Amino acid sequence: MRKRRYRKKSALKKFLIAFFVIIILGGGGLVYELYSRVYQTNILFTKDAAEKYIYIPTNSDFSQVVTILSENGLLLNINSFEWLAKQKKYNTNIKPGRYRIDRALNNNELVNLLRSGAQTPIRVTFNNLRTKEELAGKVGSQIEADSLSIIGYISDILFQKKLGLTDDNIACIFLPNTYEFYWNTSAEEFANRMLDEYSSFWHPGRKEQADNIKLNYHEVSILASIVEKEQSVKLDERSDIAGLYLNRLKKGMKLQSDPTVIFAIGDFSIRRVLKKDLKFVSPYNTYMNTGLPPGPICLPSINAIDAVLNAVENDYLFMCAKEDFSGYHNFARNSREHSRNAKKYRRALNKRKIMR
Repeated sequence: MRKRRYRKKSALKKFLIAFFVIIILGGGGLVYELYSRVYQTNILFTKDAAEKYIYIPTNSDFSQVVTILSENGLLLNINSFEWLAKQKKYNTNIKPGRYRIDRALNNNELVNLLRSGAQTPIRVTFNNLRTKEELAGKVGSQIEADSLSIIGYISDILFQKKLGLTDDNIACIFLPNTYEFYWNTSAEEFANRMLDEYSSFWHPGRKEQADNIKLNYHEVSILASIVEKEQSVKLDERSDIAGLYLNRLKKGMKLQSDPTVIFAIGDFSIRRVLKKDLKFVSPYNTYMNTGLPPGPICLPSINAIDAVLNAVENDYLFMCAKEDFSGYHNFARNSREHSRNAKKYRRALNKRKIMR
């Protein structure tokens, strides 16, 4: 009888031990599973890759984020990422932007990065552009806002009217340079940032210089665009050219700038402006119209704007490219001198067979 009881107790004891061992092992397995989901590396990052960027568009939902990560070949285990993202409520708190991944991350690090919105800014550069359409295309290729939304916003009459500008001269507010933006910048945010930069650029010192030459801000930019296209090689000559054009403006003379004719025609491959071109009907043709054109013929650089503001006081009224093709110009005070200079340059063009 006693032996039978002992056997029963022994069997029960073994059962309980086995039960608790199973519980402990199961619990340990569960802990390990949870730990792996949170802290085990879940980003596939090859050794030869220094960094990778992911772009999450505005208004993306969680499934789109998972797709973006997967299509970039980053997630080793989609289910574990989805599970942790939901635990940390990232699935309902998506933040658009451009995110830099420069190492293997675990799920916790990846979710924290995306949930924080700590995106990496981009450097947006634009220069050597002629029109606002070119600007929209250049910038739209670098930020989330596309070219159509950018050109649509800056062409809006209400936006232009608020600034006292028109479709012809709105491009004056965009100063060529390199700027930092977040990738998910909208067209409105881009335009407002450019307005801030424009306001900062026109500090009291520059405002006084503009007053001294009796031009407003956008008139300075329009003249600067002409100076820029007249002299794109020897920048030290720009302030002399600016002085010449200011002289012509004061005297009420037509500016007679070849680059304005080329802009009016719209054929930027032209190397030699012909007599027939001078009759091209356009408000931008300064051989046909007195004063400044209605808008810039390019987005003038800061260098060209400052050349106008610091124009050299001279008595030049004419100029013609030098016949040695050095990039400099022969300046003249009267039409007789200018005719001689122009004749030398035409001979040089003919010699090189530059007919158009």
